[in-house]
Amino acid sequence: MPEPIDAPIDALSFEDALSELERIVRGLEGGQMKLEDAISAYERGAALRRHCDAKLGEAEMRVRAIVQNDDGTTGTEPLADTGDSGR
Repeated sequence: MPEPIDAPIDALSFEDALSELERIVRGLEGGQMKLEDAISAYERGAALRRHCDAKLGEAEMRVRAIVQNDDGTTGTEPLADTGDSGR
């Protein structure tokens, strides 16, 4: 079940945050918002984008930690945080 609009961003899953961001973009592209509402929506959209980017970075680190062992099984190994997300 998606979180309600204006839910705390930190509490949103990646999918819920992305869905809300898409709704905001459609609303802004429609051009029918009042100026103050558009500014507020843009600010929330920027925060949602940062949240989604952070969630993707976390997922990328988890995937990079998956390794294939010599016997063909998979496992994980800790990664040193380089502070570089490759972007």
